[in-house]
Amino acid sequence: METVYILNIPNFYSSYYLSGLNSVFNIKFEMDPRFLKYNNRSVLIFKINNEIGVIDNDDPAKVITELYELSTRYFATNKLIGSASYNQEKVEPLFPHYPINNIKLYLGLYNFKLLKYLPWKPLLKQIYTLLRRPVYKEYKYKVNLSNFMFFSSNIWKKESEANLIRADFIRFCKSDKRVVFEGGFVPRSDNDNQGFDQELNSKKYTPKLFSKLSAKSKMVLNNPAVGGAVSWRLAEYLNQGVFILSFPFKIELPIALIHSKDLYYVNDSSDYSTVFDKVLTDNKYHEKISRAGKAYFDQYCSPSSQAKYIVETLLN
Repeated sequence: METVYILNIPNFYSSYYLSGLNSVFNIKFEMDPRFLKYNNRSVLIFKINNEIGVIDNDDPAKVITELYELSTRYFATNKLIGSASYNQEKVEPLFPHYPINNIKLYLGLYNFKLLKYLPWKPLLKQIYTLLRRPVYKEYKYKVNLSNFMFFSSNIWKKESEANLIRADFIRFCKSDKRVVFEGGFVPRSDNDNQGFDQELNSKKYTPKLFSKLSAKSKMVLNNPAVGGAVSWRLAEYLNQGVFILSFPFKIELPIALIHSKDLYYVNDSSDYSTVFDKVLTDNKYHEKISRAGKAYFDQYCSPSSQAKYIVETLLN
């Protein structure tokens, strides 16, 4: 088994990829002084056969120039389409992922060196966050004949388009008498709910309960996230084998998800009524799409599949 050397201490954003590398390779922590300032950030830096790979899990903005120049390959979770920064020779797209609870690996790999390289308050925050995330599991596909739908989300201050897309989805779920709906917007702490008072829900959901209710849903919404990023929810939805209603991606994937095969794309919330009717009246169509999305995940998106893809791309 080849050894992958982890050269920094990433934050929980990289938990999926760290677990994936650990599942396929022998990983060892070797703090590289060049990357001290990238500890507890959303980048995972590693080395295999003296080739350096960077996994950038941040929202789409731009490539980190220093890391790009030092790396053999620069993998971006959010490789923004049309961006000159991301459209560079060494930048590679990644398949969808989501943060998971890998606390045993995190503590076991870095152990007492966590106290050496991280201030105690950020360290405790990372441990708390990891513990709240669901442990990774490979779901088995199940045919869903219920009409239960769950959707809960925050109201974002600077993402008005995403807010409207999600608000319309909540309204459709509430108004369609065929749907048993749970969820809504989480009220903002500053009380600036941007006019979405009718879409608010007083209940808050832990990450684990959110995951459990999503897995039971007949259909879920994958909306554009901050800056055009793909939401963490997408990979978990694919893993759970639920029917995904999505807006077109603003980022590149290594292999595209195909409309009316792996999921269902809409360009505007006015198209919701069409897909609601398809999903709620045609169980065979629902099963075809949701099953294909699950197959896509199993083939390309599992932690081990992504670890193999990343290392093979790096070395070739």
